[in-house]
Amino acid sequence: MVREIDVFSHAGLVLEKMGPGVFLNSSFDGVDNTMIIGWGGIQIVWGRPIFVVLVRDNRATYSLLEQSKVFTVSVPTNNPLKQAIAICGTKSLRDFDKFERCSLTKIPGRKVPVPIIGECGLHYECKVVYQQTLSRGDIPEGISRRYYDNNAIHTVYYGEIVDQYLYEME
Repeated sequence: MVREIDVFSHAGLVLEKMGPGVFLNSSFDGVDNTMIIGWGGIQIVWGRPIFVVLVRDNRATYSLLEQSKVFTVSVPTNNPLKQAIAICGTKSLRDFDKFERCSLTKIPGRKVPVPIIGECGLHYECKVVYQQTLSRGDIPEGISRRYYDNNAIHTVYYGEIVDQYLYEME
C-alpha cells in the first residue's frame, strides 16, 4: 500500500534515522545496489526539493550513480533493520548482492528506474540535477585527516525529489 506524503513532512525523521543510517539505492544496466549513508538530508536548492547524498569515489554506488544519474533513498521506519544496516554499511556490491544477502525486497521505483526497499516505510525517488566532487585542498585539515586519510573523496549529489511516499508491504 502506498500513501502519498508532502516532501517535507518526514524530513525530521530522515535526519533522525541518519544516525544508524538509511539506504541509498542505485541501479544501472540491470545491476542494483544499496549502501548505507549517514550524511545528507533534504533541502531546498534552486527552489526545488533536493535530497543531498555524499558518496565516496571508491564505492560501487559511485559508478552506478555516475552512469544512471538517479537514485532512491529508503528510510527504515517501523523496523530498524539493524543487521541489514550493519552489512550494507560495511560490505560492497563487489563482495555480494546485498539485497539478496540481507533478504531485502526490491520494489520498482515509481518514477525512476531504481528499486526501493520494501521493508522500509519511507521512500524518496531522485534525479541528479547537480554534483560536485569535494576538493581535498579546501577541506579543513582536521576534517580531512579524520575522514579522508584513505584517499577516497566524496562526491556530493543533489537529487531533485521527484516522488516521495510511505510504502507498506501487503
